[in-house]
Amino acid sequence: MIGIFDSGVGGMTVARAIEQWCPGYPLVYLGDLARMPYGPKSPAMITEYSHRNTEFLLRQGAKLIVIACNSAASTASTFLRSHYRQAIIDVIFPAVAKAAALSATGKIGIIGTRATINSGFYEQRLQEARPDCQVYSQACPLLVPLVEEGWLDRRETKMIVKKYLHPLRDKQIDTLILGCTHYPLLKKTIAPRIGRRVNIIDSSVEVALHLKSILDTDADLRNELHAPDTPSRFFVSDMPAPVHALAGAIFGRPVLLEHTDV
Repeated sequence: MIGIFDSGVGGMTVARAIEQWCPGYPLVYLGDLARMPYGPKSPAMITEYSHRNTEFLLRQGAKLIVIACNSAASTASTFLRSHYRQAIIDVIFPAVAKAAALSATGKIGIIGTRATINSGFYEQRLQEARPDCQVYSQACPLLVPLVEEGWLDRRETKMIVKKYLHPLRDKQIDTLILGCTHYPLLKKTIAPRIGRRVNIIDSSVEVALHLKSILDTDADLRNELHAPDTPSRFFVSDMPAPVHALAGAIFGRPVLLEHTDV
């Protein structure tokens, strides 16, 4: 099974993209809603939560881990890779590679949680991938709670998005990385407010395509993970009222959510 974890329901956008691009590979998903959002928490705490999440997924039979949380990927990925022999994929590298290749001017914007932005991880990887680029980052701490609350089309959400994006518009970026897996759920709100000529990089899609390329070239891993008759499972550490509706909206079908403690 492919294990995927996030601080909330946002990582389900990754799970859905992997379903679409990698059919026949069962998933085990963990959304740590009891402790979300991870963004305001300390690096030590995010690393501890990521460690627990990975242990849980491995106990469920995961053979490969996808860190579908940008805060965890930017803070805990180095620790996890040093601690586990299983392959670990994060959402940052594929998004960076796509943005570096796609940007015409080299002016690239990133929006994410405070933890993701403060880590400087995106900036570092972008400079490595494209040394001539100019990177502009914007922390958007209110967006994850708004998504988790289901306020996707509310007037207040649109106003907050506009305020967050204003500094990036002033920099005349031509590419914007959605540096949080919750943000694809706000893509219809973000796109007109950042400008129609700006390329928007959805890390959910990019990580699914990256995983597909790995599976296409690694026959042993492909054979180990391919199990079309095995059902996927979706776990959450808390079940607030909006979670079922959000999960159904992401997958386009009812999703059975199982409660667990991690």
